Amino acid sequence: MDSVRSPDWSVAPLGGLAANSAAARYGTPSGGHPPAARGPATPPPPYRPPGPVPDTGFAARPAGESPAAPPIPVKLLVAGGFGVGKTTTVGAISEIAPLTTEAEMTSAALGLDDPGVRSAKTTTTVAMDFGCVTIDRSLKLYLFGTPGQARFGFMWDDLARGALGALVVVDSARLDDCYPAIDFFERAGLPFVVGVNAFNGRVAHDLTAIRWALAIGDHVPLVQFDARDRLSVRDALLVVLDRALDRATRERET
Repeated sequence: MDSVRSPDWSVAPLGGLAANSAAARYGTPSGGHPPAARGPATPPPPYRPPGPVPDTGFAARPAGESPAAPPIPVKLLVAGGFGVGKTTTVGAISEIAPLTTEAEMTSAALGLDDPGVRSAKTTTTVAMDFGCVTIDRSLKLYLFGTPGQARFGFMWDDLARGALGALVVVDSARLDDCYPAIDFFERAGLPFVVGVNAFNGRVAHDLTAIRWALAIGDHVPLVQFDARDRLSVRDALLVVLDRALDRATRERET
């Protein structure tokens, strides 16, 4: 078969220019001097935008001043029965897009997941909800919403680890759904606040009757709030935070 031969370039002497280099084949540039060896590259000067520097909204820190300490993280739980408004509560207050684990309810859950006759709920939390909100420069709340179904109860122990308090969300028309949540936090010894979610702006019973039905002591705060309203959720969480701080203060003094 035919073969292909490479061009017969002349062999350069040892240590000289390669015979097939551009300089050997085409000669040196005009002027008779080979190009000077290129030294290390000098980095270009930093880019400076023309005109005045735009204001980014962040004041420059004076020289020698130490940076501000990051806010203290505080973990709180938002718990309760199925369909009481836990996911809505976290989403209403979170300053970031809340992390949710919502899944479509199917016919396989009939008889297990009952959101109530007033609810148009079609999804359910299968793991947790997560959001956060900065109270001030020294404090930031991290909110973990628990799943409401009994079959996901094994998640509660893990979610409660490291939490300082909890908001137990209650539907006043379905008080029996919140008993397991109250029992959980009483056994765990975790400070909690009962928040009665005002569906459609109203509750089915007054707070005194709800406290009696839930059999909770006067030391447990009972508040009414709207899970859809950011300011209302804020006020409920501040009650939880106040109770958690009061508990921590008393424990430190003893």
